Amino acid sequence: MADQTDTKKARTTLSASQWTCIELFKGLGHEKAVSGELEVTINFHPDRLTSSGIPLLHAIAKDGVLKSQFETGTSNGGLSAFPGGGRWAWESRAFKGSYDSCEPSARPKYGALNYKKLGSGGSPRFGSSYFKLKPELLERTTFCYPESFFGPRSYGAGCRIGHLIEMADADETDLLDNYIEAHIHGVIAIHEDIQALVLDPSYKHTEVEELAGKLPFETMWHSGFRLSTEAMARHPDYRGHEIVRVGEEIAVDDWLTPKIIGRAVNERIEDAQKLKKVWHYLARFGDQNL
Repeated sequence: MADQTDTKKARTTLSASQWTCIELFKGLGHEKAVSGELEVTINFHPDRLTSSGIPLLHAIAKDGVLKSQFETGTSNGGLSAFPGGGRWAWESRAFKGSYDSCEPSARPKYGALNYKKLGSGGSPRFGSSYFKLKPELLERTTFCYPESFFGPRSYGAGCRIGHLIEMADADETDLLDNYIEAHIHGVIAIHEDIQALVLDPSYKHTEVEELAGKLPFETMWHSGFRLSTEAMARHPDYRGHEIVRVGEEIAVDDWLTPKIIGRAVNERIEDAQKLKKVWHYLARFGDQNL
């Protein structure tokens, strides 16, 4: 759990409006604090390219910070980070307009609370790999459940999130939707704020591993995502027969991995939205960490 030194540091690195947002979520939540170390992760696809065609990990190393979709114009979920868009409107409501006129770089970055300590991170819906943030960032992190797209029923901040964990544990929603959304306020600097990058093993001996090795923190590996097309075909109603067909077409030797899907995305073999749903199949039914 963060101590008073972490709190003081958070106050000095955040703007007044950013700290107001954190206090707001504390007021909306409960006093049910969680003891022990809490893990916040940011899931993403490490083999993707930026809008200008640069490998994502190379761009992160060059920028020195993690960026939100308001800055990058890309997303692993829905893309509505523009004035009047869904993401913009939700932040305006949730944070009482504090971010309405700010620079894109001042907006919160999104992740999830990995309260189950899963090898695949807190929200694999958004990617096969993840950044594990340092515990000190907890003091400037707010949370909600369910996630903002579905309409949160409760809120929290810092370690005062016991009620959110109980709510998520009791929910019988789909596994990919059963995560506690995190909003990290302020800069996430790669030299100061990230503890590790945890990759899917399909990226071993690839450019992704090479680029990861140039980042200023440890590279780790989880147990991986792997799904046969036969297993995928058993769940046609999950994302639809068309998505099963797409998965079968891009599979290599009747198997899907994050690397295989990433190559299809980068080479534009299929529609990106359909490939995102193929990933949902792999994440939902092929997580070897469960």
